[in-house]
Amino acid sequence: MGLLVGMLITEANASERLGAIVVLHEASEKLQNLKVVWVDQGYSGKHFAENVKKVCGEKVQVEVIKRNSSDFEVLPKRWIVERTFGWLNRFRRLSKDYELFTEFSTAMIYGSLIRVMTRRLACF
Repeated sequence: MGLLVGMLITEANASERLGAIVVLHEASEKLQNLKVVWVDQGYSGKHFAENVKKVCGEKVQVEVIKRNSSDFEVLPKRWIVERTFGWLNRFRRLSKDYELFTEFSTAMIYGSLIRVMTRRLACF
């Protein structure tokens, strides 16, 4: 099982659901064997799931990771995203939105993730 993570940086007033569809559309040739898309509650809804199926194929299921109680609980698969945000917050340049253009923000995020992965590979 492989994990494909896409990234799109947009303006603050852009729709997250539309951004998700754009990311999936741009990576559509790599998504031929995609079976499940995990999303949080912000992406729930029949319309979003239908658009994902249009882009990725009818076999794809959209699973919404829901919080079942008001108490703290670890949500399956959501920790992957939260952990990545935690790694990125260690970089001072990414702690605030200092960049003027989204291309610079994207480059800083890619650079930071390359550094994290290189350090992890060096430990093996």
